Formats: sequence, C-alpha cells, structure tokens
Amino acid sequence: MDYETFFASQLDAVRAEGRYRVFTDIKRHRGNFPQATRFLDEDTQPVTVWCSNDYLGMGQHPMVVDAMHAALDECGAGAGGTRNISGTNHYHVELERELADLHGKEAALLFTSGYVSNWAALGTLASRIPGCVVFSDALNHASMIEGIRASRAPYKVWKHNDPEDLDRMLSDYGPDVPKLVAFESVYSMDGDIAPIAEILDVCERHGAMSYIDEVHAVGLYGPRGGGIAEREGLMDRITVIEGTLGKAFGVMGGYIAASADLVDYVRTFASGFIFSTALPPAVAAGAAASIRHLKESDRERTLHQERVAEVRRKLDAMGIPHLPNPSHIIPVMVGDAKKCKMISDWLMDNHGIYVQPINYPTVPVGTERLRITPSPVHTDGDTGRLIDALSEIWSQCELARMDAVA
Repeated sequence: MDYETFFASQLDAVRAEGRYRVFTDIKRHRGNFPQATRFLDEDTQPVTVWCSNDYLGMGQHPMVVDAMHAALDECGAGAGGTRNISGTNHYHVELERELADLHGKEAALLFTSGYVSNWAALGTLASRIPGCVVFSDALNHASMIEGIRASRAPYKVWKHNDPEDLDRMLSDYGPDVPKLVAFESVYSMDGDIAPIAEILDVCERHGAMSYIDEVHAVGLYGPRGGGIAEREGLMDRITVIEGTLGKAFGVMGGYIAASADLVDYVRTFASGFIFSTALPPAVAAGAAASIRHLKESDRERTLHQERVAEVRRKLDAMGIPHLPNPSHIIPVMVGDAKKCKMISDWLMDNHGIYVQPINYPTVPVGTERLRITPSPVHTDGDTGRLIDALSEIWSQCELARMDAVA
C-alpha cells in the first residue's frame, strides 16, 4: 500500500468538502484579553478573539498569573512524574480540596485534561463494576463516548435531553443490574441545558448512578461557580461531577468530584490517571487561585451574562440567525461548510475578528455554524464591530435572515 498517497487523498477529500481545519497562529496579550496578534507567513495582524473557551478571561487575570509565577519560582516547571511516583505536589492537594469544596463532595481527583477525566473515569467505572450498563445521552462529548466504548460495557444511547426515553430504557433492567447514566449540563455546540432534576428523578427511581459533565458550566453558573447543578441546588444528588480547569477557570486540566471512596477507586484503577505525568505545580496553583476568586466574586459572571444578552439582542436586530438557548454559547447558523469557512476567513482577513468555523464531525452536515463566545472583557466597540461585520458578509453571501427583532 502507498501510505502517503492514501493520507494525501483522504486530506484532499476533506478539503473538497470545505471542512479542512487550519490552525490560526495567535499570541494572546496578557492583561488585554480578548486582543491578540495573528502570525502570518511574513506579517502579523491584530485580532479580537470571539471564539475562546476562556469564557471569563481568567487566563489573563492578575491573581491567576501571579499565583502561577509564585509556584513556578517555588517549585520549578514540571511535576517530576506521575502522581504515584514523586509527582504529587502540595499544589495538587490544595486544588483537589478546592474542587471538592466547590461541588460539595468529599473528594476530587485531578487529570491532565477534561477529555482524559471523562475517558478515564467513565471507562474505569463502567469496566470494573460487574455487569454495569451505561446509558449515554445522544449528544454526549466525544471524550465521554470514547470512555464508554473503551470500557467494553454494554451501553444504550437515549434521546438527547429526554428523561422519558431514559426512563423507558432503564425500565428494561432490573434493580440488581448496576446502571450508570452519563450526560452533560451545557452542551457546547447548541448551548442547550439538560433537565437535570428530571434526569436525576429517573436515575433515583431506577437505582442508577449519575455522571454529569459540567465543563461548559463550571465557573459560569451558580452562586460560587459550581455549575448548573449548583445553580439548581442539585449537586448533592449527583454521583459524579466532572469538570475542566481549561475553560472558565482559564488554565488547563480536568477533574472529577464525588464520594471519597469513588474518587479513591478511580485513583486506584484508572490507567489514564496512574500513567499520566501530573499537571505542573504552577498550573495547579493558577487553577486554585481562579476557583477561589470565582467562589467569592460574582462580578465576572454578571458581566458575562450581560455581554451575552447584548450580542444576542444585536444579532436579532440585524436578523442574523442564531440558535436560541439559555446558555452563554451563541451558535450563528450558516448551514454550509464552505460558506462557513469563507465567512470565518473573511471576518479575520478584513476585520481582524476571529470566529472559528464549526463543521462536521463536530456538528452534523448542514448545521455548520460560527460559535461565538462573548466574554465580560469584550467592549461595546468589540461587539459593534462584530455585528456590523457579520451583517456585511451576510449580505455579500446572500444568506437568509430572520425577521429583525427591535
């Protein structure tokens, strides 16, 4: 087999479909988020980032940066190994205490990313609990799907955000069958929010464990940033809460929070934890500082929601179609991979506006979109330039508009 020809032909097919992904080379400006510099072949360009998952700009917050500098000066760069072999730094221990407290759980466990925490935790629980059957929401993240598949446990996929369908599926299994229900709180592409209370009612009725992915909610919702489950007073009813440090908390890493025994069980048996080098101490220190700040400060969350509402209002006024949802994620719907990429390129090249196109396989074909994530540190001027530019390119592409809302 001519391997290189095979690789090239497969990439050419993706390019022909208009969904080949090109990384944008940028350098963020400390203290001036969302401004950044884009690096081209022999030039640079100032840009405004409108698609970051650093939802609150905490990656630039002086308290976070200072904490990381201090830990770097104290401990050096790396952790020095896995958590089992010299890699457990006191900053990791402190961060896990902060996370357990954030979610009202007995314990928490750090991983190198949210992807790894889902894959390792779900894979370990499903594979090692004898006879466990997993019930997965139809739109769960790839990391959850990979963990469930890796476990080789039997699994069922229930209709997205449909507790009645989940109830019907669980009814096929008796009380002696271990069950694990996995779902998200905020779904990152459509921005919809799960009916958590109703799902938990079903889980409790059938004796099922509940596993919620709150990666797009932690830091952003609840009086202390504990997520949608905290906002709705449901954390104590959930078996496992999974989250990330790489989005609203502005750093990197993933975690689970649960009972002390469950966390210790995953710590003891999850290969994705056991064999991974620990997070650098400076990263753990920055994450802990971010969490502590957002537990006490609601200012960032309030400003964030105000900015999201403003962008939605201005899109409505221009008739730019976007999915209505109750979260902070604004999917501007294009519906064509080539046009979506072209619009993204045009916004960047002509206005220095960075909005990444989202296409298959992240979203289904025909639902391609621009995923806009306003932050509390975007200015009125930033918002005005975004809306004006979108309106201009919408007209150039002769794309359909909604009825404008005054």
